[in-house]
Amino acid sequence: MFERIAELAIRRSRLVLVVAVVAVALMGAVGAGAFGKLKGGGYDDPASQSARAGEAIEEKFGGETNLVLLVRAPEGRIDASDAERSGRALVADLRKEADLENVISYWDADKAALRSEDGRDALVLAHVRGDETEQRENAKGIIDTYSGAYEGGLDVRAGGGAAVGNDLETQTPKDLLLAEAIAVPLTLLLLLVVFGSVVAALLPLVIGTIAIVGTFGELALLGSATDVSVSATNLTTALGLGLGIDYALLMISRFREQLATGSTVDDAVRHTVRTAGRTVAFSAATVAVALAALLVFPQYFLRSFGYAGVGVVVIAAVSTLFVMPALFVVLGHRVNSGRLPWAKRSRTGARAPLWGRLARTVMRRPALTALPVLAVLLVAASPLLGITLGTPDERVLPEGAESRQVASVLREKFDGNDAAALHVVIDKSVGQEPLGSYAAELSGIEGVVRVEAGTGTYTGGRATAAGPGNAALSRPDAQRITVVSGLTPKSDEAQSLVEEVRAVAGPAGTEPLVGGTDAQLVDSKDSISSRLPLALGLVALTTFLLLFLFTGSVVQPLRALVLNVISLGATLGVMTWIFQDGNLSSLLGVTPQPMEASMTVLMFCIAFGLSMDYEVFVTSRIKELHDLGEDNESAVVDGLGHTGRIVTAAACLLAVSFFAFGTAEISFMQMFGLGSGLAILIDAVAVRGVLVPAAMRLLGRSAWYAPGFLRKFHGRFGLSEGDPAPAPAAVSKPPAKASEVKDSTGV
Repeated sequence: MFERIAELAIRRSRLVLVVAVVAVALMGAVGAGAFGKLKGGGYDDPASQSARAGEAIEEKFGGETNLVLLVRAPEGRIDASDAERSGRALVADLRKEADLENVISYWDADKAALRSEDGRDALVLAHVRGDETEQRENAKGIIDTYSGAYEGGLDVRAGGGAAVGNDLETQTPKDLLLAEAIAVPLTLLLLLVVFGSVVAALLPLVIGTIAIVGTFGELALLGSATDVSVSATNLTTALGLGLGIDYALLMISRFREQLATGSTVDDAVRHTVRTAGRTVAFSAATVAVALAALLVFPQYFLRSFGYAGVGVVVIAAVSTLFVMPALFVVLGHRVNSGRLPWAKRSRTGARAPLWGRLARTVMRRPALTALPVLAVLLVAASPLLGITLGTPDERVLPEGAESRQVASVLREKFDGNDAAALHVVIDKSVGQEPLGSYAAELSGIEGVVRVEAGTGTYTGGRATAAGPGNAALSRPDAQRITVVSGLTPKSDEAQSLVEEVRAVAGPAGTEPLVGGTDAQLVDSKDSISSRLPLALGLVALTTFLLLFLFTGSVVQPLRALVLNVISLGATLGVMTWIFQDGNLSSLLGVTPQPMEASMTVLMFCIAFGLSMDYEVFVTSRIKELHDLGEDNESAVVDGLGHTGRIVTAAACLLAVSFFAFGTAEISFMQMFGLGSGLAILIDAVAVRGVLVPAAMRLLGRSAWYAPGFLRKFHGRFGLSEGDPAPAPAAVSKPPAKASEVKDSTGV
């Protein structure tokens, strides 16, 4: 297959480039409409109890409260005559808004709980219509209209889920622009340093551009057929640029090396596609497999990253395999044009002696050198023992965000948080007496401040006063009960309350559904944890199979999986130490809180895939040298000597793309960027530089072991970099001299 690709590039290079340009133009035209088809949110499992409760409330009662307006009287009390008159006018205006429903305020009858303890603030609660994307758009209009100074001297500030979403949507583009403004120039500068040639440095950007534009087109098409999160565009940009550079770096290095040995352009292209091209194909497969695991989760936020990740990997690999060889044919020796001064003093194809010496040192005393590195990684992973998972709330925003400030006031100045109440829905007719008994039992649960139902208000296990209840909570075919607690939203106690409320039996013949923000958190954690073993199992199994096909060994895939798990554990441990435990939080400007569940899973899958990317880069050269007759130790030393620089360069370039997100004001974007970048560097330096040679030395010849029937299977169906060679188990030739082995970096 790879020989045919090379011949196509040689014979039809200009046709390949024309087809590529047309395809990119078409995908660009389609992708231009991607943002109009992508959605916000997507953190909830649509089959969960909280999601079904939300749907029932939306259908029967006009929706849950998702907008909280904090109304303050700067001078005096909120119930002063002037403030009350202005407050009632505000509520009247809000009830005229077509995008709002279920508007409830302190100035309504029996709503004293919506006044702050000091009497200066009052709340107006409402539901913004639409799905999560429409809610953000509608909330923006409402907030822009009413937030700020209002007649009568009132000050209005917006909070609640819809306002948090609006603040996130406002802040995210700013963070992305800043990240790209940092990453792109630094990447270009590093490419010039690595390649020493202007033309060679620009080629990876071509592949990255194709991958990004093509994936935007893919997301636009998928967005027309299913729910796709707009957040997937962030991964598309970072991963498209990074993988485009990774794959192009490998191809360009091998091509320049072949030219330096005196090969013709055509022969150099053939050798490059047959060797580096094969590595790119396997590397892309391992990354795609890791990201495809995200498709098993029901939350479309996570599935969307799977769509984007698999798409960008496949497009980057295909464009590298087809477009890059065609560019080599057209450019020929001009690939080295625009040489920079320092490049003239370096020898193309020179090895990286530092990595070779490091590998040789490690292999002389594998246990002595590997144990300290392993100990550091395990200590770094230790905070995972206390990890807790959560979902995004206002704390991911900067402290100056309006919705976050409102949430702080709600916690500090109000008796019970109505905006974070649990919502119980009974989707059928219920008699007054059993409904009242059920509501009274709920009010007796520890931590509950009050329970409101269509039959009245309840505290401490009994009705607070005689008289009719809230008619808005009762329908002929459904009942809604609001459970207000004084607990901190999303705390362990608040999550335990969800379980206690769900444990209370509803009126005979009913199955109450419990929703609300705390219920959504409980359901989200349960949904992710229930599918996580399946996702991890699929990643491990498919990665094992791919690496076996690549190496012909059953030991190499196991060694790779174990080392990757250790390095990823260290990365996630450091992120937990910072973002959950609060270390360095003041330096980064983040608020300690539970690790965001979806982003933690996403970071694991991306980091795992990229670690396997470098695993293939290194193992491919070691395997090639071993197949050429080198013993295990020489193959590792020479293999790392040849690939160490290319892996380091690729890791630094990709890490820059992710570290740029560390400048974000949104904390889970900071965690994603810093964690992914750290994982790449740990893998490239600690794992590839120390643990891999140590493990290979300790394993010896058994590193290439496979049962006889699997060796036969690999001999027939397996692929590895380089020209066909005898199976590893049959190798008995004396080791080649290091000077006889050609270098592949060309950097």
